[in-house]
Amino acid sequence: MLQDSKTCERCGRVIEWRRKWEKVWESIRYCSDACRRARLQPQDHALEASIIALLTKRAQHASICPSEAAREVDPVAWADHMEAARQAARRLTAKSQIEITQGGNVVDPSTAKGPIRLRRGRQFPIL
Repeated sequence: MLQDSKTCERCGRVIEWRRKWEKVWESIRYCSDACRRARLQPQDHALEASIIALLTKRAQHASICPSEAAREVDPVAWADHMEAARQAARRLTAKSQIEITQGGNVVDPSTAKGPIRLRRGRQFPIL
């Protein structure tokens, strides 16, 4: 039985199954050529660790802005890391470690537009 979708290893967006990928579906890891070329960098792992560390320091139901993680990784040019911080949040959401919210409601990380907040996953809290 084929899986209908999977998550891009780089940006965390959903990759939908396509018939043309039927024979190679198991090897599909990235949603685009841009993600395939970029791959995961040390900065990406640092952003994931920063998000988890920030949430661990907060109360169980508290949330953070992705900019807080970007500021921890690079206090001077943090704005340049905002998209990477959102990507790190999507990857952590795919692993069920955190949830992405807007207005207090959980949203689909692949389609969320505008300001987002990050909080611990309800089913798999960070220890």
